[in-house]
Amino acid sequence: MKRLDVTVRDLPLALVLIVASAVPALRDKGTQLGDLPARPFDLLAVAVIALECLPLAGRRRWPATSLIVVVAAFAVDQLRGYHTVAGSALPLALMSTAVYLEHHRRLTPVLLSTAYIPLALALDRQGAAEGPVGFITFYLLLATAWGLGAWVRQSRVAEAERTRTAERTRIARELHDVVTHHVTAMVVQAEAARYLTAAPDRLDQTLTAVADTGRRAISDLRHLLDLLNPDHTTEPRGELRDLIEQTQRAGQPVEFVEEGTPAESAGSAEATAYRVVQEALTNALKYAHGSRTAVHVHHREREIMVEIITDGPGSSSGSVGGSGRGLTGLRERVDMLGGEFSARHQKKGFVVTARIPA
Repeated sequence: MKRLDVTVRDLPLALVLIVASAVPALRDKGTQLGDLPARPFDLLAVAVIALECLPLAGRRRWPATSLIVVVAAFAVDQLRGYHTVAGSALPLALMSTAVYLEHHRRLTPVLLSTAYIPLALALDRQGAAEGPVGFITFYLLLATAWGLGAWVRQSRVAEAERTRTAERTRIARELHDVVTHHVTAMVVQAEAARYLTAAPDRLDQTLTAVADTGRRAISDLRHLLDLLNPDHTTEPRGELRDLIEQTQRAGQPVEFVEEGTPAESAGSAEATAYRVVQEALTNALKYAHGSRTAVHVHHREREIMVEIITDGPGSSSGSVGGSGRGLTGLRERVDMLGGEFSARHQKKGFVVTARIPA
């Protein structure tokens, strides 16, 4: 269906050229390579016009085939002296082929250049007044059309690469957020378990928490990998209360206050707010384990306000191991939504705040 839609969208251009070629006032006003005497239209002229124009409808789906038919019809057009407006299809076909052709991209212009030589010689034998300069000039114009198409293709390839790079960065950021938080909690819990061998009940609780955190990590990673599915369109999102409880089980005292009701259209904003809280709690576990952490999330009509205060040093790097990915990635993510983000030391501890437009 998608390919059919492309062909249908390109068909009007072909029809416009056909109609223009049939307008009496525009006869003999088309391309006149060789400047041969014009001939009146006949049935062959009608066929030539159709073969020059209609292939433009398939210029994106079948670029090579479209170009071959247009080139052959253009040659007949000039050799017969019809000089129709349909001749304008040639540079359009050249440009489209340079954009959409996937295979034999270097061979194609070589073959076209080779085919141009016998056409020029045939026109010259018929008494063309063009001369070498005219034939070379027309060839350079055709080469320019191909060059423009090649430039458009390169621009699209570069843009696609930038898009892929941005997507890889986004996926790396999501992986960092998910893995860092869960693994940090598991490390802290495992470290604590070493000192609980004399208290079997507490040891069992701690090991259970480690196992639960591992299962949560696997679940979140599966959800993140689902995002790579082209049919998956939703933003990764978790429940803040589950995140708070998980952090508390890891031994971090967390006070959580949530005000307001999330807006129905705040999907990206809520996901970003979740990541802000998750990263701040990860830092608290890593750099201020056991210190009080207060999480305040306020849902407003047009924005979400997030504030996390940790009593203790916190971390300006904002990531396990100090890689700097965490808070830097969050700042970029909030900025993309037009919000404000800050992470700073204050007398009362390390404070992370975010204003996220919903």
